[in-house]
Amino acid sequence: MTAGAALPDDLIVVDVEVVANLVRAAEEETEEVGYAGVTVRGVARRAGVAPATAYTYFSSKDHLLAEVLWRRMEALPPVDEDPSVPMVERVARTVRDMIPFADGSPALIDACTVALISPNPDVAHLRDRIGSFTHRRLTAALGPGVDPRVVRVLEASYSGALLTAGTGHRSFADIPAFVADAAGLLVAGADATATTPNRKGPRR
Repeated sequence: MTAGAALPDDLIVVDVEVVANLVRAAEEETEEVGYAGVTVRGVARRAGVAPATAYTYFSSKDHLLAEVLWRRMEALPPVDEDPSVPMVERVARTVRDMIPFADGSPALIDACTVALISPNPDVAHLRDRIGSFTHRRLTAALGPGVDPRVVRVLEASYSGALLTAGTGHRSFADIPAFVADAAGLLVAGADATATTPNRKGPRR
């Protein structure tokens, strides 16, 4: 099992192969029936295990789909921090990597995006991990010395763009350029603010 999986605290023995099969079956099931049609029981049947076994590891379909996304994110290669590559291009590449299977499987990224906003505590645990992971990757792509406020706003831009795409109002393919453009504007604005003298008006 990956280190990021949100499993019950009292679970001692984890069958890595069973969990991997469930995650793989969840991907296949989602491809066929979409988010609305996915159930833990259906995924268990496809994986060849009893529903009770699936529920041992995953409390809901949202938990299972969030794990699918987390595993894809965790497997990404390191961020390209080459300073010879323009910052905007580095950010675009990084964001493109962080939208796994969007081009080849829009149904799967749609389902994982919806799952990630679930109030389920197990999903919240994975959501926090994905958020920290995203923060680190965007910070690396922006480069050293970037204003922390830029990173926070860029994270919100990325998350908002994902949510908008998940609801069908934006294409996932457009998100990298959108976030990269936002990065360029934010960094330029932060640099301008830093170099502008602090002028105070006359006292009254």
